[in-house]
Amino acid sequence: MVKLKSKHILLRALTPDDLDFLDLVENDEHLWYLSDTLQPFSRSVLKEYLDNSHKDIYEAKQMRLVVALHNKQPIGFIDLYDFDPKNKRAGLGILILENYQSKGYGTEALELMLDYAFDVLDLHQLSASIIEENTRSLKLFKSFGFEVIGLKKDWRYNSGHFQSEYVLQKIKDVH
Repeated sequence: MVKLKSKHILLRALTPDDLDFLDLVENDEHLWYLSDTLQPFSRSVLKEYLDNSHKDIYEAKQMRLVVALHNKQPIGFIDLYDFDPKNKRAGLGILILENYQSKGYGTEALELMLDYAFDVLDLHQLSASIIEENTRSLKLFKSFGFEVIGLKKDWRYNSGHFQSEYVLQKIKDVH
């Protein structure tokens, strides 16, 4: 049985109470380069997103879970996107707020999501796109067996310069 709870964190569904946290993260201009965001989201658009977040991953083709401490304090998000059940694959992304980074929370969240993706959704493979400068994320994903399968040179334009982006892939271990 896969659980979405570990020693320090839990992964949970979005709730209407997450509107302020979603607004904080999605409208932080310093994080826009991670998602190709070019403008702020209104609270009404974010509320509509929350209202639709209950949709099944098979319908929405994506799933966002809140990474929260056991006291329910949200500290980030973990996403499955480009969900393709026919080919048994999805993209995977994670964001942990800066104050909570380097404490092992990202490691715990990634481990929980990998178990969920491979054991519950029965995916065969996951991919991730990580900018070259994000060495901590690269190290985290590689520690879980993700392999670099490509480098998209000058793929993202951010703060006046181009950034290259690695594509990583993990194929389900079959024992």
